[in-house]
Amino acid sequence: MVVLVDENTRVIVQGITGREGSFHTKLMLEYGTKIVAGVTPGKGGAVVHGVPVYDTMEEAVAEHPEANTSIVFVPARFAADAVYEAIDAGMKVVVVITEHIPVHETLEFVNYAKRKGTVIIGPNCPGIISPGKTKIGIMPGHVFTPGPVGIVSRSGTLTYEIAYALTRAGLGQTTAIGIGGDPVVGLTFTEAMELFEKDPDTKALVLIGEIGGDMEERAAMMVKEGRFTKPVVAFVAGRTAPPGKRMGHAGAIIMMGTGTYEGKVKALEEAGIRVARTPMDIPKLVKEALGEK
Repeated sequence: MVVLVDENTRVIVQGITGREGSFHTKLMLEYGTKIVAGVTPGKGGAVVHGVPVYDTMEEAVAEHPEANTSIVFVPARFAADAVYEAIDAGMKVVVVITEHIPVHETLEFVNYAKRKGTVIIGPNCPGIISPGKTKIGIMPGHVFTPGPVGIVSRSGTLTYEIAYALTRAGLGQTTAIGIGGDPVVGLTFTEAMELFEKDPDTKALVLIGEIGGDMEERAAMMVKEGRFTKPVVAFVAGRTAPPGKRMGHAGAIIMMGTGTYEGKVKALEEAGIRVARTPMDIPKLVKEALGEK
């Protein structure tokens, strides 16, 4: 059982010839990710870090039918088209790194993906990593190590920071998913939790939330109702954020009294979830949750 990706995942990089796409393709290849093709319209026939480039997803998949996942490094104004192309080409997972995609466009392609059975991770996210197996994203691979802890996070930087703290404490990770910080994202906390619940290798889960929206409250409800049965440790970013101010992420805004730090922590704690006050408290709480000293 794997959570979305593993060493058998075959990846197409959309926007591979751009600066970000080319840079991160190199890092993903160095990590061991199996990248079979790249796509940039008008650049078909080129080769980037040994990866053949095609003009369209359709052409790439015709040549590499084993491809099942794509990662999108396409500028915001063309990103939605790239996502539709990936879904129509039969990709099972599409990781959307691009930020500043208009919310209505994200809503449309997320709904389209659901109808077609494709999982969207992002947009505006760091991606997904299964330590020691594959990395499909922009996270620094060296801070992750294989082990029993799942991570699902709305914050990129905190994902790396907390993974590094876990690694240093001898707690490796099964899979870490950065779901993105936009108001609308593809994979949600609860959907990710369903995947981790089914994964026998994941013994505990770290939820990295932030103010705004109600994703953390929904996660708490899932635990409360017994639909997620593994120990959970949570951290909510934005404790000192003033109401009505947008904090970094487009989704991190408190409106009409919902999405507050206090409200999220209360919901999580009422569900029996251990909530860390600082990221550095997480390894200790995870060890407690796993019954380790």
